[in-house]
Amino acid sequence: MEESYEQETPIELPQSRRSSERGDLIVGLDIGTTKICCVVGEVFDDQIQIIGVGTAPSLGMRKGVVVNIESTVASIRKAVKVAEDISGCHLDAVYVGIAGNHIKGFNSPGILAINGREIKQTDIQEVISAARTVKISENQRVIHVLPQEYMVDDHTGIQNPLGMTGVRLVTNVHIVTADIGAVHNLVTCCNKAGLEVADLVLESIASAKSVLGPDEMELGVALVDVGGGTTDIAVFCDGTIRHTCEIGLGGHNLTNDLSVGLRTPLAEAERLKEDYGSALSSIVKANHVVDVPSVGDREPRRVTQKVLVDIIEARMIEILEIVDRELIASGQKNRINAGVVLTGGTALLAHIVDLAEQVLDLPVRVGYPVGVGGDVEGIFTPRCTTGAGLVMYGRDQQLTSMNFDVGVMDKMKGWFKKIM
Repeated sequence: MEESYEQETPIELPQSRRSSERGDLIVGLDIGTTKICCVVGEVFDDQIQIIGVGTAPSLGMRKGVVVNIESTVASIRKAVKVAEDISGCHLDAVYVGIAGNHIKGFNSPGILAINGREIKQTDIQEVISAARTVKISENQRVIHVLPQEYMVDDHTGIQNPLGMTGVRLVTNVHIVTADIGAVHNLVTCCNKAGLEVADLVLESIASAKSVLGPDEMELGVALVDVGGGTTDIAVFCDGTIRHTCEIGLGGHNLTNDLSVGLRTPLAEAERLKEDYGSALSSIVKANHVVDVPSVGDREPRRVTQKVLVDIIEARMIEILEIVDRELIASGQKNRINAGVVLTGGTALLAHIVDLAEQVLDLPVRVGYPVGVGGDVEGIFTPRCTTGAGLVMYGRDQQLTSMNFDVGVMDKMKGWFKKIM
């Protein structure tokens, strides 16, 4: 990735940027339904230092999908400008998160005859190519092919078969596809904002990079990223991805329910949710009253906090019950021995862990970004796990000597020819 530390106007560099040794620059861009988050990471041999974080309200997105290109472009520019000012860097290439109901994930096997010889890197690539040769919808294209495990003859659970000898090489991969129109619009917004898309990454996979530990992924864990417009699920077991799913409900639904139920503007509903919201109404004092602004010129009304929390709790139970049904349907719930990790902005809702443990009947914790350093304000929050994870994903991609998947930009060039 090309770097540039030039700027049109002098910017006071943070102390961490004054060192004579500078690392590679990697940028994650989380284009969410309610906010845009741009995270700038400086990568060294043994660490990632976050040197800039920029956020801006997201205008032009709905449930993870672009509905207004110009508004989305303006929001991206605002977030990127803040990140540039803080980091003292000019940003030109980004790893972009993608989510939405159009995302599909499924497992697929691949088989290759080896005929008793030693397995080479080209054989691994071939068996993965065989696994990805599956029929998908005309409007869907592959964005991830994630190897889960390999089998050489009767030997299973192999993570890397390179150099082994056998008659037959088998793999199972997890394939993630996205709607070609949604991808096109997302990349177009980045390009119009003056950014090149280095890669497109499923947001739950990016978030998992920054909040899950290797022990959890080995034992079995479900990541549940409750964003503004969608709830993203990723299940890991035996150290690898097993299942992904997108649910078209998120924190914005809680806000909208409050707006309708309390007859108050959306902005005021969001404020009430943050100031007085909780996932459990049973612990709220029944006589605690809050002022609720009305629509138009009407006087504010006084409503008990319990009424407000009842509305939030009902929607959160619905979201968590859908998550539970998805985990059961995937066949993975009985393998989630390390429990569930909640992240995303809605994970900051008071007592959400208690409610999630009741509904899911699993241990639950809130996930914060780990594995990154830096003294940049605002990075160590569930709201920034996807942005931080995108930086970590970019670091891993650059460290990988052989990338099994085709570069997203090369894939998208072929996609765009079909829709232009």
